Amino acid sequence: MAYSIQFKPAALRSLTRLGKDTQTRLARKIDALSRNPLPFGVEKLKGIADLYRVRVGDYRILYQIQDADAVLLILIIQIGYRREFYR
Repeated sequence: MAYSIQFKPAALRSLTRLGKDTQTRLARKIDALSRNPLPFGVEKLKGIADLYRVRVGDYRILYQIQDADAVLLILIIQIGYRREFYR
């Protein structure tokens, strides 16, 4: 069963401000997360429950997996360039 994808407003704004080819690469990775929420290369963030980070070139996607009861959801929290992402 595939997970549904939702974006926080700030993450959606960050995505729409990027170039078209960067948006395409990120969209492909986000779509792949709906089928496999824990792909190779994903890192769980320490100290925060259920937050994961995946790398797409120089960009990072921060997301949360929610699989309570019958709801399978991936919430995209932040998208950003690696230099600004960790600040």
